[in-house]
Amino acid sequence: MALNGNLLEKTVKVGLNVWKGFKTMSSAPKTPRIMKAIGTHNGVFHCDEALACFMLKQLPEYADAEIKRTRDQAILDACDIVVDVGAVYDHEKKRYDHHQRSFNQTLSTVLPDVAKNKHIKLSSAGLVYAHYGKDVISTIMEKKDHALSTDVIDVIFIALYDGLIEELDALDNGVPMYGGEPKYRINTHLGARVSKLNPSWNSTVKNDSDNLFYKAMELAGAEFTDKLVELVTVWWPARFIVKNAIKTRLITHESGAVIQLSDPCPWKEHLLQLEEELGMSNQIKFVIYPDSNGSWRVQGIPVQPDSFICRVFLHKDWMGLRDKQLSEVSNIPGCIFCHGNGFIGGNATKEGALLMATRSIKNETFADLI
Repeated sequence: MALNGNLLEKTVKVGLNVWKGFKTMSSAPKTPRIMKAIGTHNGVFHCDEALACFMLKQLPEYADAEIKRTRDQAILDACDIVVDVGAVYDHEKKRYDHHQRSFNQTLSTVLPDVAKNKHIKLSSAGLVYAHYGKDVISTIMEKKDHALSTDVIDVIFIALYDGLIEELDALDNGVPMYGGEPKYRINTHLGARVSKLNPSWNSTVKNDSDNLFYKAMELAGAEFTDKLVELVTVWWPARFIVKNAIKTRLITHESGAVIQLSDPCPWKEHLLQLEEELGMSNQIKFVIYPDSNGSWRVQGIPVQPDSFICRVFLHKDWMGLRDKQLSEVSNIPGCIFCHGNGFIGGNATKEGALLMATRSIKNETFADLI
């Protein structure tokens, strides 16, 4: 269809205006995205600042942040957040150094309502964990399609500190492990593994220190993530089982001195921690649980998670006996074994395992036992 002159002129003008507008938009200068910066020191690196940087970069706010390794104060002052250098701890200013003489913060002083009896001086990893750890935990697990509720994060936060961060804090600050009872545990030797990534003192090979630091971050981050996932998927379900067993202990036996686990799982550490939390230390004497063969185990509660010294042992007359002989001596059908030192035994049935526990308790002469 032919266009008349006026319509053609209007069409051309509209087209020109659209083109001009498109040209203006496409050629308009874009506002450059401001990249945030995480500052830390250069030179020999350590596990605490490597892990601190890893944790920060898990957060959306710092995911794309550049890491600037320097001791130039002017550069550090321009960074959005600084860890392990600068001689300043100020959460509002996002400065997290722990080397200054005035610094004596622990997890319990930074988070008094969250952490009790955590008296190890914090490193930069501990400081970042104290202020951002719960968000880091939540972010990592959401990326793994495993969102956590607030109450679960609260428990995992302390467990992850105990199982990883505390070790790094103590070693970085030179805290001696012993002074009577151990003040902390060495669970990972992560600090030593990170330290080995530094060039040796007599290395003649030219190394890029920043690239080595990124490898340290990767190593520390993998350890942190693996430990977190283990706590969420293995440790937490076991804690749930143990806590439920404690809550239902009066159903298992009227004395409340025996608990029954619905499934075999790591229980010792959970039991001792939960007893303390619930204000009922030393009340439980035995645990019974099904084993993989369809029979049942009965085990004494240790005085410490890694100890074979129990609050109450199985009956001394049963120690080292098995099968028919054990059943005859104990007068309990279905006995399978009693360990030579009496810390664990087995029976074919739940009822038999429970009898092994309660009769062992009654055999004790201590006034606080049933």
